[in-house]
Amino acid sequence: MPGYRKLGRPSDQRKAILKNLTTALFVSGRIQTTEARAKEVKNIAEKLITLAIKEADNFTSKSVKVSCAKVDSKGNKLTDAKTSKNGNKYYVIDREVKTDMVSVDNPSRLHARRLMMNWVYRPKTADGKNINITDKLFDEIAPKYKGKNGGYTRIYKIGPRRGDAAEMVILELV
Repeated sequence: MPGYRKLGRPSDQRKAILKNLTTALFVSGRIQTTEARAKEVKNIAEKLITLAIKEADNFTSKSVKVSCAKVDSKGNKLTDAKTSKNGNKYYVIDREVKTDMVSVDNPSRLHARRLMMNWVYRPKTADGKNINITDKLFDEIAPKYKGKNGGYTRIYKIGPRRGDAAEMVILELV
């Protein structure tokens, strides 16, 4: 007997459905689906949130030298005209070296981030920008549930679906 529901699908389709539902849950905070799918997504989401809470503060900061192009007040890159040995003229972008503080994941947090990326897709907003769900888990969702042991999601039954009478539920983050 397997440790999960098969949902009447081949394994690749089943994993795709669960990834889509898990991503939708973390993006919008609530989804409407069948009871069997919701119970599977609930297990996955609870484990990912627990992992995010455990590894939320497991990073270090270090200063890094970054080379970037100089820009004028309009945001255009500044260039210099140069001449090569054989007399050709070309333009070179002026660069400046800055020191920035960058957060660096410790190995266990990096592993947790990769496990999370295995269960979510990279959705886009309406204007085409990518939403990073793993960052959202670490930065927004984990601090919200800090100090709470489980019970991050809730299932509401809303009755049977018209057509095949499958039990429909709403799964939401508490």
